[in-house]
Amino acid sequence: MATMTANLRANGENAAAANVSTEEIAKFQALAHDVWDPKGSFRPIHHMTAVRMEFIAARLCQHFGRDRASPKPLQGLSLLDVGCGGGLASEPLARLGATVTGIDMAPDMIEAARLHAAAVGLPIDYHCQALEETKGRFDAIISLEVLEHLPDVPAFLQSLKDHMKPEGTLIVSTLNRSPQAYAFAIVGAEQIFRLLPQGTHDIKAFIKPSELSAMAEQAGLTHHETCGMVFDPLRMDWRLQAGRTEINYISQFLPSEGPGPMSPPDGWDLG
Repeated sequence: MATMTANLRANGENAAAANVSTEEIAKFQALAHDVWDPKGSFRPIHHMTAVRMEFIAARLCQHFGRDRASPKPLQGLSLLDVGCGGGLASEPLARLGATVTGIDMAPDMIEAARLHAAAVGLPIDYHCQALEETKGRFDAIISLEVLEHLPDVPAFLQSLKDHMKPEGTLIVSTLNRSPQAYAFAIVGAEQIFRLLPQGTHDIKAFIKPSELSAMAEQAGLTHHETCGMVFDPLRMDWRLQAGRTEINYISQFLPSEGPGPMSPPDGWDLG
């Protein structure tokens, strides 16, 4: 706990200046010790990893004209994983050949990511820093289960777009603001089955696909595709299913000419 407090204090100025919440950082900082334990606090993300990679790898190969069946189809592509946590998405993408940079504002998460990547021999470039501090542009950017933890989603999308190369692509995943998502992610996952610590999510921060597309458009991004991620409790795994976006969904965006950043819409409802 003392290490966590010291790390957060050292990172305090950066967090205050960036589009992040120190409370959200603290939540995930406290979980860093078991991020790579498939039976630990990140068990739901471990279960979700395969289906997320299925979508991301297929769409990146399609976008850049790569052969998905080749051993390293993403070879030569620069990829930024924003809010990378312990590297659960960064590592499989590095194995596919991408040159991966991972950033996160939780220092202990980055340390866990670095140690695990070193142990398995993957040259991933991890940094404990905000997106606003990150230099350069990337062929592809991913940000998974991050949007619902941010104070200013439109500004974040604008910054993501600013870090993309002109012919690049962005893939994000998040939770829909719906009664089904509330029942699944908060009542079920946090309160009943205790798959996640209570307080991990706030229904008011969940985002409807239509809202995400509208905010992305104002940031200069064009919506390309959205697919639902559906959990099967009997098999304890996930599958992609078009149109089933009522709980979790993953979306791809491409750069476009846009009118600039916007503020979050007023009067978001739970309907």
